[in-house]
Amino acid sequence: MKAKKILVMGVSGCGKSLIGSEIANALNLPFHDGDDYHPQSNVEKMAKGIPLTDDDRIGWLETLNTVYTENENAVIACSALKPAYRDILRRNNEELVIVYLKGDFDTIWNRHKARENHYFNGEAMLQSQFDTLVEPTQTEALHIDISQDVQTVINDALSAIKHIEGKA
Repeated sequence: MKAKKILVMGVSGCGKSLIGSEIANALNLPFHDGDDYHPQSNVEKMAKGIPLTDDDRIGWLETLNTVYTENENAVIACSALKPAYRDILRRNNEELVIVYLKGDFDTIWNRHKARENHYFNGEAMLQSQFDTLVEPTQTEALHIDISQDVQTVINDALSAIKHIEGKA
């Protein structure tokens, strides 16, 4: 079975958009950055350094689920920090392959500080994402270590995806 629907997840700054788009390119699948689907109210909150609540995220996650269910193929980059969020994304989408980009706070904060023109604002917001994060289990997601260089992360993710395709 070829993976056709892939979620690339992790906290802000872990590389979801870059890695997700590279996975999509390599597998010839369309890429959607989950951040592009946030309602303006969420963007404004984050720009002010205010962490999103579960209520803020629900409609956004429902929208992303619709992207999956209305498309035969899709790679989506989305934080998907909690099991309940991932459950929404998996609804009517049971074959979803989840790639978890795993990194520690210091690595990701250093990457954040180098970003420009991004609405996600501040160390406290990143800490709130780590506080909210419930890591997926090894059986729920492919765990990819992001402390390596970008090309190695991409290669590891693609190898892990191909490995599970071989098991299906």
